[in-house]
Amino acid sequence: MKIRSLFITFLIFYSFLSHAETVKSIQIDGLSSIDRGTVLNYLPVEINDDFNEQVSKEAIQSLKSTNLFENVSLTFSKGEIIIKVIENPTIKYFDFIGYKSDAVLSEKIVDKLKENFNLNIGKIFVRKKLDELLNQVVYLYENEGYYNASLKTSFQKDTSNRIGIEVLIEENKPALITSFDIVGNNFFKKEDLIDLFEIGLPDIFFVNYFTEKDRFNKKSFESGIELIKSKYLASGFLDFKIKNIKSNITKDNTGISLLIELDEGEQSFINKINWSGDIDGISTTYLNNKLNIKAGSVFNRKAIILGLNNVRDSFANLGFANASIDSLILDSGNKKNYYDLKLTVKKNNIMYVNRIDISGNTTTQDDVIRRELLILENQLFSKELLDESLKRVKRLGYFSDVNIQTIPLNNQKDKFNINVKVTETKTGEFTVGLSHSNSYGASFNTGIQQNNILGTGNIFNARFTNSSAVEEVSFYFKNPYITDEGNSLSYGLFSKSTNAANLSISDYVLDETGGSIGYGIPLTVISDISSELKVSDITVKCSDKFAGADYEMNQCLSSDSLDFSIGLDYIKSSLNDFYQPTDGSKTTISSTLSMPIGDFKYYQLSFKQNNYMPILVNSTFNTKFNAQLASGYGNSELPFFKRYFGGGSSSVRGFDFNSLGAKYPDQNAKGGEISILTSAAIIAPASKIGLDNDNIRVSAFIDAGSIFEKKSSFDIGDIRASSGLALSWLTPIGPIGFYAAKPLIKKTSDTTKTFSFELGTSF
Repeated sequence: MKIRSLFITFLIFYSFLSHAETVKSIQIDGLSSIDRGTVLNYLPVEINDDFNEQVSKEAIQSLKSTNLFENVSLTFSKGEIIIKVIENPTIKYFDFIGYKSDAVLSEKIVDKLKENFNLNIGKIFVRKKLDELLNQVVYLYENEGYYNASLKTSFQKDTSNRIGIEVLIEENKPALITSFDIVGNNFFKKEDLIDLFEIGLPDIFFVNYFTEKDRFNKKSFESGIELIKSKYLASGFLDFKIKNIKSNITKDNTGISLLIELDEGEQSFINKINWSGDIDGISTTYLNNKLNIKAGSVFNRKAIILGLNNVRDSFANLGFANASIDSLILDSGNKKNYYDLKLTVKKNNIMYVNRIDISGNTTTQDDVIRRELLILENQLFSKELLDESLKRVKRLGYFSDVNIQTIPLNNQKDKFNINVKVTETKTGEFTVGLSHSNSYGASFNTGIQQNNILGTGNIFNARFTNSSAVEEVSFYFKNPYITDEGNSLSYGLFSKSTNAANLSISDYVLDETGGSIGYGIPLTVISDISSELKVSDITVKCSDKFAGADYEMNQCLSSDSLDFSIGLDYIKSSLNDFYQPTDGSKTTISSTLSMPIGDFKYYQLSFKQNNYMPILVNSTFNTKFNAQLASGYGNSELPFFKRYFGGGSSSVRGFDFNSLGAKYPDQNAKGGEISILTSAAIIAPASKIGLDNDNIRVSAFIDAGSIFEKKSSFDIGDIRASSGLALSWLTPIGPIGFYAAKPLIKKTSDTTKTFSFELGTSF
């Protein structure tokens, strides 16, 4: 047997040798733009190598896989390999024409497709890649309901083996939804489920013209399907499934009917919750409160995951940054559709902060950032303090982006480093030129405003303004960390002249010169209290046209000029960003008392509340409330130039600047002792309206409020309201605000203003 096996092996080897020949030369025909050396590099054979049928196949396959050639053939004769190739052309131009901008395709998407399929100008043309690209375009159109879209491709090849490609797109009309139905639902109403979809049967004509609700869109349809699944799972239907989806397209591809068949299954509930593992010293009551799920409640997977994250965070706040919770769902055994939750806690190592590194701060000093951090080196880790530290750094307003990362150490399992990476943004400006405000009109400005001067975190402002309404020279400085504890010190000087007649107020000129000094003390990590002493000399000059009452005329004639006031402010802010917050709130309570040692006796009280709450996808619900009260005391009237005014961009939009409230006989604004303003808005990034700019936000808002002349004259019937759209753009020269508003509640005597813009206004 051994001899026989050796004999067979010898025959096979001899047969191989008899068919293999030695390569003596290699000839390549058809090359024009590709080097001979490039082809040789791809060949799996060289001169003096053996050549056989297998080598021939490998050589052809290797050259074809380069995508350099349209055709490749190989022959072998008398020791010479002869390769004949036809080179693929290079792309001279590649144009898409006929598509409507941004309907499905856009210039940006087309450029991205060319890049993804390597079909840019100058690249080697490969027909297979073009076919794949065209298939992708058809897929994009069908996803948007354009089933009648057609693509026609034409080519133009020149004598230099360059090819021009032109794709003509005929979009035609998209398919419209002709019927939309859901069956198999018992727990939820059909209407409630259909409302989860952005698409559906058309609204009334003039509304549908703008919403295009009946235009089929695959992405929107699939999103609605996922919302249905989430709705049922959140209500305990663990076995819920989409039984079937039927979509029938009409023969002419212009209509589509949709039918969704559901299998709800049965609703499930939590029977009991069992805790085990590393929970020594921690009560199950505390853990259940963090979990926020009770026995007998509906089995909600999303709520369970959220609750487990809360429990995990509570351990992370105690230093157990890597704590984990294993969950096991068990059949209760004695109750149908009731399940037990078995939760096992593993604390793992307690963690400490080794080192805190700060990067990206090209201007701001390290200490300015470090003093905002509530977590320190060598300190026990706390996720809560780390999250709040991130917010505090963002609230400084010095950075366009702040990112905090924890980096484990390989050699120390109980420690990690913290990396604070920031991106500097513009925190100040030097201005010389003209600006415009709908409140003050055109003005000449010069000055410097710096909220982070020399990277120290100190605030320095010096400004000169000259307009028809206001002339002002001012200087202000604030050190927010005069002590290590975060106490602040501020002081300033100012001189201001206001021509009230040019502010839609009756005819008088107010000159005020003075200075201020303030001191602030932090109360908590998100709140502080501050006081300010302000001394000013005030001169009021009333013209003969001034339409004031007796006591106002007396104030015009009075020699009183010294205003000695003290203010007290309480500010609490949990906003997650300085310029464009999306979560958190800010509360400001202010009071000002004019001291009896001066010539005026009055007080001012103010309460402001600003809330931001994330809703939907990348959108924010914002509410504002501002109530102000001012009055005289000790038998003294409130100086008429200390009254509140309303209307315009910072008040009830849609009404002219300073137009709300009581009027003088000459119909100029009189102002009032009470100001109440409120607003609600949905704010979204500019991408919602097709603008690719992270610094632009748009909002739809409702404003309401008014000015009341006296405390005793408050009347809910005097409230004004408006609604509209606004845009805020954070430009290199500062924020710019635009709005268009229409009054909802007004009186015939009101002065309205539909459109306005303002430099220095945002929301």
